[in-house]
Amino acid sequence: MQIPRSTIVDFLRQRGRGALADQAEQHLPEQVDPMQYAETLKKYGVDVDALLERLPGPLRRLFGGR
Repeated sequence: MQIPRSTIVDFLRQRGRGALADQAEQHLPEQVDPMQYAETLKKYGVDVDALLERLPGPLRRLFGGR
């Protein structure tokens, strides 16, 4: 399952990481599989678990969350 790049960019901006959000916006594909890109997301300062917590329940469950 993939999530929109904009979700990741918004996640970073809400945490005051505008420069990293700009980089992510330029380098990540439009749709991101957070498990496949976990290491890349970590380089942008994204905690995948925290990111997945922001997803609606049905999407979060697809990634193994509650």
